[in-house]
Order: sequence, then C-alpha cells, then structure tokens
Amino acid sequence: MKATALGAMVVAAGAALVLSGCGADASGSGGDRTNGKVEINYWLWDANQLPAYQQCADEFQSENPDITVTITQSGWDDYWTTLTNGMAAGNAPDVFTDHLAKYPDFIKTKQLLPLDDLDADLSIYNKGLADLWVGQDDKRYGLPKDWDTVALFYNKDLTAKAGISDEQMSALTWNPDDGGTYEDVIAHLTVDENGVRGDEAGFDKGNVAVYGLGLAGSGGGMGQTEWSYLTGTTGWTHTDTNPWGTSYNYDDPKFQDTIAWWAGLVDKGYMPALETTVGTAVADTFAAGKAAINSHGSWMIGQYSGYDGLDLGIAPTPVGPDGERASMFNGLADSIWSGTKHPDEAKAWVSYLASSACQDVVADAAVVFPAITTSTQKAEASFAEKGIDISAFTTHVTDGTTFLFPITENAAKIDAIMLPAMDAVLAGEADVDSLTAANDHVNAIFP
Repeated sequence: MKATALGAMVVAAGAALVLSGCGADASGSGGDRTNGKVEINYWLWDANQLPAYQQCADEFQSENPDITVTITQSGWDDYWTTLTNGMAAGNAPDVFTDHLAKYPDFIKTKQLLPLDDLDADLSIYNKGLADLWVGQDDKRYGLPKDWDTVALFYNKDLTAKAGISDEQMSALTWNPDDGGTYEDVIAHLTVDENGVRGDEAGFDKGNVAVYGLGLAGSGGGMGQTEWSYLTGTTGWTHTDTNPWGTSYNYDDPKFQDTIAWWAGLVDKGYMPALETTVGTAVADTFAAGKAAINSHGSWMIGQYSGYDGLDLGIAPTPVGPDGERASMFNGLADSIWSGTKHPDEAKAWVSYLASSACQDVVADAAVVFPAITTSTQKAEASFAEKGIDISAFTTHVTDGTTFLFPITENAAKIDAIMLPAMDAVLAGEADVDSLTAANDHVNAIFP
C-alpha cells in the first residue's frame, strides 16, 4: 500500500470501526461514549508538537464524526509518572506517544495492545524505524511517528567573536586523550568574568561568564544527547546486543575513558558544574548567552531556532577515533493501552497518526522529522523555508553513522542505578571506575 492510499484506507476503516463499536462499553479508559460519540484520549509530552497533532485530530474527527479525540500534553517527567500510575489504576489514556526506553516494560506488564491486525504498509517508513517496535514475542506494539538524531547547536555571535568559522564548527574532531579540536574550540569559547578565554593564561575557572559547552545533566545510563555521540565513535556499545540486550558495558575502558574526558570539562571550567544546572533549562541558558555550544536532539530545532535575537548555527557532531561521526538513532511511536474500552476506534486513530495524512501536517509544522520517508522530505523543505539548515542531523542517516537507542527490559531499574552513579562522577564525588560496580548492579537485574 502506498503512503497516499494509507490515509484514505484509514478514513474509510475508521467509519466502519465506529459502526462495529456502537455497542461498546461506555465506561473506563477515558474513552467514553457521549452523545453517540466515542471519546479517545491521546497523550503526548512535547508542547512544540501539540498544534500539529491537534490539527491531525481535527481533520480525523471531520472524517470520522462518531469519534472525538481529546489530547492531553504534559512535561516529560509528569507524563511517565501519570501514565504508569494510570495504568496501575485502570484509567490510562487509550492512545499515547511511546518511547523505546519504556515500551519493553509495558510489554512485560501486558499494558500494550498488539497492532499486527492493522496490516499497515511498513515500507513507507524510513529504514529500520518499524522494526524497533516489534517485541520479543514478534508482535508489533507501535506504529512509527518520527525519528531523531543529535547535532551541535551553537551561538554564531559567540563563535564569530572567538574567530571560529562555521567551516571549523562543521569539521571538528574528538578523541578521549586530548579532546581533539572539539576541546580546543570548547576551551576557546569559554570566557571568564574578566574576559579571559579558557585557553589563555590567567583564566579563572571559578568565575565563568560563558561556558564553551552547556550541560543538560549527566545523561544517566543512556546519555542520548549528552555523551553518546562521543562513545559511539569509539566502538563502544551500551549493550551486548541491540535490541533486546541482556547485559550492559559500563565497565568497558572505552566508555569510562570517554566519560572521564567529558566530566573533566567541568573540572577545567569549560562546562558548568552539575549542581548549578538543577532546575534550569539548558536551551534557555544557551539562549541567554551563558553557553556557546549545546549538544541536543533534532526535536529541539524549533525551540532553539525560536529565540528572538539568537543567531543560531547547527554543526554535525565531531568525528571520533574511528574516523566517523556518530549519533543515537531514536524513533517514537504511538501505542494503544491494553485496557482501552474502544480498541477499534483507538486503532483507527493510531493508523491515522501513522499515515501521510497526519505526518504531512507534522512535516509542514517543521518541528520534528516524521517517520514516513516522503513526509521527512517535506519536513526538510519546511525547515528550509524557515531558513534552517538541518543537514547536521540528517547527515547521520544519509552517511550511515547512526546506532540504535538501547532497547532492553528493566529501563526504570537501570536508570535508578546509573543516574546517581553518573551524577556522582560528573559532580566529582566518585571516580570513573566506580561505574564498574554500577555496571555489576545493572547486569544483576537480568536473569
């Protein structure tokens, strides 16, 4: 089935599904029948994407008048806490945006409805995205909605003042021994309160006005935007296999050497101390001119490019010891809660979300890269119309320098171990070799 045909199929199927569900129970799951309509509750966490998905809901409802879609958006932390609590209490949303770090445990606790009977054309999606959402039982639990990679956002006013060109930013190199030209640039972009740069004599690391590299946090055990683009160039992998690995590799010298270099930027005064970043948004700090570079994901393009008066540059991640760049490749999907009282209508909505009818709307909004290949191309054009060059993100896909987000069970337990362990290293409270003991604790979780 071609992408253009999928949307039409979903519209027709949606109407038929409503008829078949007319006798469904009206209670529970937030999917009530009111005035002859079935209400489907849909949750997402990204406020930047809310307008596009509201437009999708409006258009879906106009073509499926017996279904009402109610969208709820909340921040990342509140989102998952409320969702898991809702599942336990039996009142979770019918459909929700799902994440690769979360869905293995949702499968384990039987909270997801398999989607294999949708018979979707998976060839319309960018290569590999659909495969990520197949569990160890060979059942499908999500249809792809978007994908992301990592790049370097930088303040062009600050790089220009430092005499660093866009060409230099696009050709950075890195290694864990001396940091390569990446550390050279970070050091030179760091400026203390007296105007002395980080690579100049007399630099006061205790009184920094502008940090060369901003900090969003330690990254826990995933480090998606914080450090995985560095470890990915050393031959290191998070797990023994991916997806569905059963042991982690935080004891590997390649990993620990990378983290030692990265954490060392704090000690040198080139990156802010962890405790100073608590309660702050790394993008806002960047926009205020307090950091010259931020490593972050493509889903943040809209926010970084939306600050008034900021001359934004986007550079690819640095080339590492293996001679390549690297970026974690993540893809979100929409999943259905197994407790929904209206599975047919929920499936119609999920199918619509996964079709070009909706993903082209998301593409036009220029906030993320939709999962459908043709919609991704439209998103690139939409970003270009806004004067935003996104090639630093897409080059990873075209050049084949991506690696998959680690997909394993027990993500919450792993994070409970690795987040404080990584925090301690970054805060200078523990040596990097303490991560070996943390790795032992992580691997003890698996049978």
